[in-house]
Amino acid sequence: MNKLRTLCTVLLSAGMAMMAYAGSKTEPVDYVSTLVGTASSYEISTGNTYPAIAMPWGMNFWVPQTGKNGDGWTYTYSANKIRGFKQTHQPSPWINDYGMFSLMPVTGRAIFDEEQRASWFSHKAEKALPYYYRAYLADYDVVTEIAPTERAASFRFTFPETDSAFVVVDAYHNGSYVKILPQERKIVGYTTFNHGGVPEGFRNYFVITFDKDFTYTATVDKGVISRGIAETANDHAGAIIGFKTRKGEVVNARVASSFISAEQAEVNLGEIGNRSFDDVCKAGRQRWNEVLGRVEVKDQSLDHLRTFYSCLYRSVLFPRAFWEVVDGQPMHYSPYNGKVEKGYMYTDTGFWDTFRSLFPLLNLLYPSENAKMQEGLANAYRESGFLPEWASPGHRGCMVGNNSASVVADAIIKGVRTADAETLWQAVVHGTQAVHPEISSTGRLGHEYYNKLGYVPYDVNIKENVARTLEYAYDDWCIYQMGKALGKKDKELRPFKLRAMNYRKVFDPETRLMRGKLKNGEFQAPFNPLKWGDAFTEGNSWHYTWSVFHDPQGLIDLMGGNATFNQMMDSVFTVPPVFDDSYYGFVIHEIREMQVMNMGNYAHGNQPIQHMIYLYNYSGQPWKAQQRVREVMDRFYTPNPDGYCGDEDNGQTSAWYVFSALGFYPVCPASDQYVLGTPYFDSVTLNLENGRKVTINAHGNGADAPYISSMRINGSDYTRNYIDHATLMGGANIDFSLSQKPNYQRGTSANDAPYSFSRELKNKK
Repeated sequence: MNKLRTLCTVLLSAGMAMMAYAGSKTEPVDYVSTLVGTASSYEISTGNTYPAIAMPWGMNFWVPQTGKNGDGWTYTYSANKIRGFKQTHQPSPWINDYGMFSLMPVTGRAIFDEEQRASWFSHKAEKALPYYYRAYLADYDVVTEIAPTERAASFRFTFPETDSAFVVVDAYHNGSYVKILPQERKIVGYTTFNHGGVPEGFRNYFVITFDKDFTYTATVDKGVISRGIAETANDHAGAIIGFKTRKGEVVNARVASSFISAEQAEVNLGEIGNRSFDDVCKAGRQRWNEVLGRVEVKDQSLDHLRTFYSCLYRSVLFPRAFWEVVDGQPMHYSPYNGKVEKGYMYTDTGFWDTFRSLFPLLNLLYPSENAKMQEGLANAYRESGFLPEWASPGHRGCMVGNNSASVVADAIIKGVRTADAETLWQAVVHGTQAVHPEISSTGRLGHEYYNKLGYVPYDVNIKENVARTLEYAYDDWCIYQMGKALGKKDKELRPFKLRAMNYRKVFDPETRLMRGKLKNGEFQAPFNPLKWGDAFTEGNSWHYTWSVFHDPQGLIDLMGGNATFNQMMDSVFTVPPVFDDSYYGFVIHEIREMQVMNMGNYAHGNQPIQHMIYLYNYSGQPWKAQQRVREVMDRFYTPNPDGYCGDEDNGQTSAWYVFSALGFYPVCPASDQYVLGTPYFDSVTLNLENGRKVTINAHGNGADAPYISSMRINGSDYTRNYIDHATLMGGANIDFSLSQKPNYQRGTSANDAPYSFSRELKNKK
């Protein structure tokens, strides 16, 4: 009964504190659930996320750890025990984590083993917000609370009455160090644990200070607890400090870390300074509302608001900052050369995923943050000789394509300029004719074949060759557009202009699909368009055929015109979710996620096909895009722990929803156009960084009214199937009139279609 009374007192005081943070007004962050996507497993993903306790783009995140040390599924909703509260840098379970360590309060006896120290918890006694986390550890009668800053965090432990209250610090294995400084109420140390992508000598230095004297100290070496030993360096180091506590006594801890040095970790602890836990929490809430408040949504559906802001929260976590402030200037430990360098650095993102809509969202709503990211990309090139394609924290071998070109070009086209534009130009050009000597997914694997033949052949031992060809062609177009924006000469641009049409090399007119091609020019045989992998990346030919972002009209022409093109797209939804998994030898989770969603062969849970619905705007049937986009938003996204239909992937799948809910989507990053879908909310206001506003009103909006009957921009009738970037950045009033029935006349003329490169070429002749 005493335990229950203590818990109720703690939860009541914590709840009152949260009400004080929030006030009486519901603000954007109040709609966020950090648990969306956490009901995932190795077999099937509903997001493969964890509840990141973090600041937007923060260097360090925190997470309650339910999985074993080193397990990529660090937190799963179905788990019932917490092993510790971990500082994490994990971008996905497939890439896993680096530089992590954890804190865990226990009572009764000093214990280090992660299985033995784990405590039962319940989601009913858990509060998970971006800027605040609370959990009740039932086995120890302890409440743990966390409030983060960018590089530090404030902890609050509420203990029962005991002479055996402890905090366990786990510095993980593969080489770690801890030292206890009782006179300073401090623990310092470092962790080296990682899954790759780090140079020799990599360390994450940490410092932890407490506001209560220690009555117990011990370090851990190979699982052995040695009381009174203050320092150890071994394969798996740990520290345990203890106190005598009164019932309901609060012990505060401040934690910070640095990739630069132990001294810099102390500097980073200054982000908290002398502020109380409540002050840190309040400042975190304010920061999140500033970032999420770039979009103000009005709608009748609470679930839609929760889904939207939960997706926007995911869209501003990655890429994370990997830079620190030294003497007032941005500095970073280079994950590429192991040196401390000047300037910004960002990491933990895969461009194969995020070039599609995450980076365009940054360019629209958060351009100054992306300007720093672009400087970071220039630094990555200077320090490694390549732009990253998948970084965590350095180059990682994952996925295909050369989509750093898209990320850089879209920023340039959208006016996000840095002093490094020329360096970035050199970087994207270099990436077209080289491959990283150790990481084959960085640069262009098969560039020799591609630059000579116009495609990567199926029979030269380079996997996923059609996917590479299609993405290289699009990336060449991006480089061409970037070069024009930078004033490069026609002679320098000509190779990229010509290669941008290479997608035609792997189009098979017999099947009207993209298909592997042999070195001798013949198409591969046999050919199964439902075969996942092989010539494609995590998809099949039905998914990848549409990956001609820069020239849908050219693809329409190859297929024989609008009627055939629309029929082929319709088939994606009407073909049953049949598949051939022989390339993998088992059903990969991306296949399973397509299979269970009851939308034919449409695989929204993975990136290659996410733009495809919008292509109806190019082929004279925009109403089909409106209906399908609404269906995906209705069915595939929820604010619940199983809220995604596949991997969330560093903000990409979330950014798809954010854009789509606004009513438009960047089908072709590095163009200046957003292609129309259908607005999801009654009213939206975009508070742009330049001080202007975009208002989007959906008159007649309803669950059964996805169709655009008419549209006005700044009071004038508008029939186009796209909105250009300049219109938005200038501030705009956009009014949609929605209907339960399609308007078969609006947006059907060729002039209403969005940009296609082949039309640009035709108009220049």
